[in-house]
Amino acid sequence: MASGLEEVPEGQIESNYDETTDSFDAMNLKAELLRGVYAYGFERPSAIQQRAIMPVIKGHDVIAQAQSGTGKTATFSISVLQKLDPNVKACQALILAPTRELAQQIQKVVVAIGDFMNVECHACIGGTSVRDDMKALQDGPQVVVGTPGRVHDMIQRRVLKTDSMKMFVLDEADEMLSRGFTEQIYDIFQLLPQSTQVVLLSATMPQDVLEVTTKFMRDPVRILVKKDELTLEGIKQFYIAVEKEEWKLDTLSDLYETVTITQAVIFCNTRRKVDWLTDKLTARDFTVSAMHGDMDQAQRDVIMKEFRSGSSRVLIATDLLARGIDVQQVRNIILQLCSVHPHIEEGWGNPEAQLFRMRDGVNAHANVCQKCLEAVVRQA
Repeated sequence: MASGLEEVPEGQIESNYDETTDSFDAMNLKAELLRGVYAYGFERPSAIQQRAIMPVIKGHDVIAQAQSGTGKTATFSISVLQKLDPNVKACQALILAPTRELAQQIQKVVVAIGDFMNVECHACIGGTSVRDDMKALQDGPQVVVGTPGRVHDMIQRRVLKTDSMKMFVLDEADEMLSRGFTEQIYDIFQLLPQSTQVVLLSATMPQDVLEVTTKFMRDPVRILVKKDELTLEGIKQFYIAVEKEEWKLDTLSDLYETVTITQAVIFCNTRRKVDWLTDKLTARDFTVSAMHGDMDQAQRDVIMKEFRSGSSRVLIATDLLARGIDVQQVRNIILQLCSVHPHIEEGWGNPEAQLFRMRDGVNAHANVCQKCLEAVVRQA
């Protein structure tokens, strides 16, 4: 079990592993996997990849703490693909994610990097056909990635078999536990072989995440990539002080007229605010799409497909998309936050942290009131 975790600063783990491997060639990866890594577009491992891939491959339980957008998905995807046996048609690695969209994205990354390995990866998520899931799982995909509810259901139905399970990966663990999946995750742990290797990745380390590491991980390697070790090159951040809530819509309209917006995401604190803002912008002849957790999976899939293809230029969403969703074409992120206390509402934390996923050349605009702007500045 991990020791001393409660003694470190709240929300942060203490690293106990400093070794780095600064090239993929030096990781002794399978030839087909290495080919897939380079074909995917990687040239050099990121900070988290340099530290975390090798201890996972060596079989250690690993806790990795780093912000979204630092390469965590590829970290565990490469590790999983290196360790599994393509000739065994059974689930050898189970990956959990907090949202359906993130699970689907992880599945695409695993399939793409493992393109030359003859590996099957199935996305097992809620809102889709249970019958289709059961059929796909009976075919024996080596990797299953999914959301806790559907995965738990498939294990209980004995359709997702755990006999051959080697690895259990929890991605964005803090987000998963904050969404109320704790009991299901604990149940899944109990149903896995005791020898299963556990890899946990998280942006923050609140107490409920630490409890998971203490109960279910064996002497884990702990890796922390601090903010000052990361780069935000090419990302410009702006805060616009809006003192009254009723002025925000006009401010947003002014921003549209002032800034060239090719493709953008507007984040809101609540689902109700998403619907309200969508109606208001549509009434002003802006073409926008909206997405939040109350929509069924078919709607969410269509909206994301349209947004990724560029046929929809502006997407208004809750923090459903704030963790790990990668849309390369996005050039503007706007945080349309509540004017009361956005920095403590609905788990958003410091709004600056929510900008971490964006790519080079992105402009970020936090549309916040003066009181909350001061809070953001103090936390930065």
